[in-house]
This record gives sequence, structure tokens and C-alpha cells, in this order.
Amino acid sequence: MSTRKDLAYSVRWNLLLLTVGSALFALGAQGIVARHGFLTGGIYGIALMVWYHTHFLSPAAWYLLCNIPLFALGWLHVGRRFLLYSLYGMLATSLFAEVFQGVNLGVHDQLYAAVASGVICGAGGGIMLRSLGSGGGLDVAAIILHKRFGLGIGRFGFGFNAVLFTASLVSMPVDTVIASLIQVFIAAVTMEYVLALFNQRKVVFVISEHSRRIGHDLVSELGQGATFLQGRGGYSGDDREIVMTVTNNVQLKRMEELVFTVDPEALFIVENTFTVLGGQFARRKVY
Repeated sequence: MSTRKDLAYSVRWNLLLLTVGSALFALGAQGIVARHGFLTGGIYGIALMVWYHTHFLSPAAWYLLCNIPLFALGWLHVGRRFLLYSLYGMLATSLFAEVFQGVNLGVHDQLYAAVASGVICGAGGGIMLRSLGSGGGLDVAAIILHKRFGLGIGRFGFGFNAVLFTASLVSMPVDTVIASLIQVFIAAVTMEYVLALFNQRKVVFVISEHSRRIGHDLVSELGQGATFLQGRGGYSGDDREIVMTVTNNVQLKRMEELVFTVDPEALFIVENTFTVLGGQFARRKVY
């Protein structure tokens, strides 16, 4: 487990995640989104909008220029490690977007294009967010505002994109704006899925008359941590110990078998949890 944690904090691993993620995002943005005149959310959406109206420079160049003042402010208000990784992510995104400027992935139908670009850009964004940094842009601005004024990061992102797409109705066809909204929605769902794929865990509660033995077997046979919670039966009023542990999908079936081997009458409760930090699991991301 310590090796896994060391890998998650290694410079090479984080640069790899940022490189792969930025390449995917740029491929979707330039190979599909820009070809159909869509907007992505965030700062890259601003860059695309400016490029559509001016055809001066490129979306990659506008993205880079829009990020410069954000990173200048971030240097004063955001942690150095997060900012430097995000700077790399932003530069990599700009570079790949410039390289992929002439790429056309050949998706012609507008709806298919919105779906495909949403999946590709969302996957890229999710991979970048699994690192200790981000792709820059709106993430840096949101963290600055959160630290300075307590504004929720998700709330700021939603508000920013709402203003962006409302403004786009003035100069863009309604069908294109709707397709862009579909793209942003699918990208957000894909991003959440990619993050969950890396980090989703199961919280397991076991209520049994043999909780001590079950807890011991979880530790000795499966190498799981276990915590005893004090509970009381609603009907009997008897005090009892509830076993709580956190596991993954791979271990879950083995854990179920172990519990019911010890006590066929046990109550086995499983809940999904998105993030588990501390202990033998991941460390928190410091902004």
C-alpha cells in the first residue's frame, strides 16, 4: 500500500497523468468541438469563442493567454505544488491543442459529435484531476475565489458556464449552443466516472452476534482494517458491536463470503463512497 501511495505522489506519475489527460482533452476539443463550432465549458470555451469571432491566433494560443493572469494570481493564493503541476497541465493542453489543430476525427453528425467530444474531453479532464494538479483554467480561478471569498468551487464553475452559454446565444445558432450543452454535460458525467473508476470504495457495515471474530478475520485473512461501532438493537434493546470497514470491488465478494461463513445470520450492508482519504488510502490533494 505504501508503494501505491508513493507512486501517487511521484513526479513522474503525476506528469504522466497530466500529459495523457491533456492530450485526450485537446484531441476532443480540436478534433471534434472546434470542427463543429461548439463550445467547451471553462476557459477553453472562452478561447474557442474568441477564436470563432476573430480567427486570429488559435484556440490554444488564446487558452494560454487567458491563463497567464490566473496563474499570476494563483502564485499568491494557491499552493505551489498544485500550481506548478497545473501550470504543466495547462502548457501541455496548449501544446497538444496546437499540434491537433489540423486533426479531424471525422464525426459529421452534430449529436454524435457532442457525445463523442464529451466522452473524450471528459476522460481527459478526469485523468488530469486524478493528478496533484489540473489542466489550469477554471480550476485555478475557482480555488482562488474559494480561498479568498469562500465561494464554492462547483457553484463557481456552474455560474461561469451559465454566463458563457447565455452570452453565446447572442452570436451562435441555438442548435449549436444546445449541442455544446450536451457536450459539456456528457463531459462532466464522464469526468465523474473516470474519477470514480480510480477512487470509488465500498463502506461495509456488518451487524452480527460474532462481530469480534469477523473483525479479527477481516484483519488477519484479508488484510482489511476494521472499526467497531457501538450500537443497540431497536427491538431487543441489546448492546452490540457493528463492524465497519472500507474496501473495493475486488475484495467485496471475499469479504461477503468470510462474514457469512462465520455467521449465516449476519446483516451485511454495503454503501458506495466516492472518496476515502487518510490511513492506508489516498492522501488529500492540497490546493
